[in-house]
Amino acid sequence: MRLRNCHNFHDFRSMAKQRLPRPIFNYIDGAADDEVTYRRNRAAFDDCDLVPNVLRGVTNVDMSVTVMGQKLAMPAYCSPTALQRLFHHQGERAVAAAAAKYGTMFGVSSLGTVSLEEARQISNGPQVYQFYFHKDRGLNREMMARAKQAGVEVMMLTVDSITGGNRERDKRTGFAIPFKLNLAGIAQFAVKPSWAINYYMHERFRLPQLEGHVDMGGGAMSISRYFTEMLDPSMSWGDVAEMVQHWRGQFCLKGIMSVEDARRAVEIGCTGIVLSNHGGRQLDGSRTAFDQLAEIVDAVGDRIDVMMDGGVQRGTHVLKALSLGAKAVGLGRYYLFPLAAAGQAGVERALELMHIEIERGMKLMGCTSVNELTRRNLRFRQ
Repeated sequence: MRLRNCHNFHDFRSMAKQRLPRPIFNYIDGAADDEVTYRRNRAAFDDCDLVPNVLRGVTNVDMSVTVMGQKLAMPAYCSPTALQRLFHHQGERAVAAAAAKYGTMFGVSSLGTVSLEEARQISNGPQVYQFYFHKDRGLNREMMARAKQAGVEVMMLTVDSITGGNRERDKRTGFAIPFKLNLAGIAQFAVKPSWAINYYMHERFRLPQLEGHVDMGGGAMSISRYFTEMLDPSMSWGDVAEMVQHWRGQFCLKGIMSVEDARRAVEIGCTGIVLSNHGGRQLDGSRTAFDQLAEIVDAVGDRIDVMMDGGVQRGTHVLKALSLGAKAVGLGRYYLFPLAAAGQAGVERALELMHIEIERGMKLMGCTSVNELTRRNLRFRQ
């Protein structure tokens, strides 16, 4: 399969599956427990129908949005994700450059493989820093100070990962960082030598945000161990309120799912929330962000910017979320598979297709701007 023959999410996924060793493909593709939530994230959009209006004289479409003070040329952005260097040697560099080309937001993770500073040099567009709350409070403060110095304007604290999800696909192959594979996992790498050549012919794997704080080489620190041993499960609303006051800027909580928590986020001064179940990778059986969107927008949408992610694979999915009141929609696997398949060219192709689909969909809906998308355009199946 060639990149020019990729026309949708499933094509990119198939191309990535051809290229990646199975343990790495499963790390992207997999989720927690029985992966019920993972499947529901996508299926939730199928239970919602669009009701278009015609004869509206739509010629030009403005799909720009402003979220957390950031102007985006399109209402979909690249959610920060971990370990991108594993998928392709360009990693976050490819995502930063592609996001800059299409004028949208991207993020660097605490578990990112490119530094905040380098990503900021690649793109001067909207950038968030996604971080986790560590037991070491000094490390938390240092991370925020570093982001401020790098010129990052939006902090995004992930709040649904105080412990790692039960990702059984990774357990079957022994996937860990650094690699500590079992025989089954090693065999999968042996049958995909092109990935190994690509990986070892370029710079070594690093986690720049954690260097000096976490020893990822001495004892095969797995991602699961990172979540279990380094992160603080006692994190409370009081802790987050202190961080919001310390940052004094755009501060977003990622992983909010209840109305009660959304209201608390407003009370402590957050400027944004992302409704998310972590792509189904944490608590299996949890509700989908799309299904929770309407009630949370009704509760706090006039006081805080509400975003969502999970299962977004089409421009029409974005239109449905915007119609329910989301300010913007995060993409995860949607850009990770094309990154794995073709690096920066793959991410650009994916964002190009999303841009085209959103623009086409708005024209067919009879809308010239995002503000014209409302719940009047939706019907839900019973």
